[in-house]
Amino acid sequence: DVVDVNRGVAYLDGALAVAARSVVGLRVARATETRSELQRRLDRAFNPRTVAVVGDKRAMAYLWLRSMSTFRGKVYSVQINPDEIPGIEALGVPNYPSLLDIPDEIDYVVCAVPRQVSPRILTDCIEKGVAAVTLFTSGFAETETEEGTRLQEEIGEMARSAPGGGLLLIGPNCMGIYNRRLGLRNSWEQPAGDGGNVGFISQSGTHCINFSLVGDHQGIRCSKAVSFGNAVVLDAADYLEYLAGDAETEVIGLYLEGAKDVRRFFDVLREAARRKPVVVWKGGVSEAGARAIYSHTAALATAPAVWDAAMRQAGAVQTESLDETIDAVKALVYCRPGTGYRMGLVAMTGGQSVVITDAFEGEGLEVPLLTAASYEKLSGFFNIIGGSYRNPLDSGGTIGWGFAPQNLQKLLEILDEDENVDAIAIEVSAGFLARRMRENPGILDALLDTLSAHRERSQKPFITITHPGHVEDVTAMVRSRLLERNVPPFPSFRAGARALRRAIDYWRFREGLD
Repeated sequence: DVVDVNRGVAYLDGALAVAARSVVGLRVARATETRSELQRRLDRAFNPRTVAVVGDKRAMAYLWLRSMSTFRGKVYSVQINPDEIPGIEALGVPNYPSLLDIPDEIDYVVCAVPRQVSPRILTDCIEKGVAAVTLFTSGFAETETEEGTRLQEEIGEMARSAPGGGLLLIGPNCMGIYNRRLGLRNSWEQPAGDGGNVGFISQSGTHCINFSLVGDHQGIRCSKAVSFGNAVVLDAADYLEYLAGDAETEVIGLYLEGAKDVRRFFDVLREAARRKPVVVWKGGVSEAGARAIYSHTAALATAPAVWDAAMRQAGAVQTESLDETIDAVKALVYCRPGTGYRMGLVAMTGGQSVVITDAFEGEGLEVPLLTAASYEKLSGFFNIIGGSYRNPLDSGGTIGWGFAPQNLQKLLEILDEDENVDAIAIEVSAGFLARRMRENPGILDALLDTLSAHRERSQKPFITITHPGHVEDVTAMVRSRLLERNVPPFPSFRAGARALRRAIDYWRFREGLD
């Protein structure tokens, strides 16, 4: 298990892991409640009916109250500074001098007060019977100061010892909860109003918000998300366990810098991955990055080799950036599950046929010859002048010049029926489309109809590649239109190949094939 250390090492089942600093509160006992009770209380936090914001002010442009403007429940403000109250009331939010003065029961609190005041606010939260509080305030253990560490220990002990199993303290040093369906946001830029199916857990507030914003632009809609910062009480495993049991969440993404109770985290991860895909982006994998972790969230760093082995064993999908995380989630959300690595590829030119092959082979996927039956079918209509139909299919002359949707449909049907093909990827060239659309604006709809119909009909994973090229406006429009039809676009051959390989690896894990 993990051993409390001071600038030394920690051990996970005998394996070496690096600790950036001493770790307080590993494996916090919750003897007064079962896991099911904790999840029930988390459900109240993620689905509140009433919210209070403590300490919002003009200097922050009323960040929290503006973010809560879309919330479907009741919102209250707590602020004692008379200079701030008119601005709060101008937003249409009732203000009170204390949480205890609010007449309603409060489910969830966002606290944005100086760190010295935070214990007093937690005292009021406990007396009020609040389910959970997000402590936006920073300046705790991540500062590596005696005062910051003492305050973090104090608020942690206050929350854990509160009646009824303790106060659910999120943070400190974090952005808290996002529930798209309820309009509960931690940034006023986030979309609200309709639900999603992807949960996201993040030790970083920036990554939590960016995942919701960039992901939304790429067809990934959050069900629920949380930024949890220093994790003094609730850690990644608690949120992961909650989202694993959440009916709205089908895929889980996670940005993690470290786990205080490593063994429990991997136990929960293993169980969660059996139920639904879990995509984990690990921060601090370099030596310098590991040092930066502690000054960000005071988290424990774990040796990369140990971490990677445990992640593979648990069945998680590993990524290295926000873009990779979104791509992997996109493949898992939009593709039919498949367990084979053999690709059927369609490119628009000979040069692209070479590089698409290199990209997919480079990610551990295979590009085999097609069956004799497929070549027999292709010979009846495929234009071999300036093209090739080995695999990949260099199809520019067959479908590209002027566009023949019936030929594209035939190509996709042949690959779909081919016994040597497990998954299909096709290049959708925005450059070709831009030229053809000037002559025939309806060509895009015909293409989308063909690709969408194939995606609905086929049981094989199917992705498209849409390069930015020199017509970025057309590319952005094509990607958006593809997503409207539930056809996943990827920005490069390598990105598409990597995302699909990761998805297939997960589907193989789930089927017990690896």
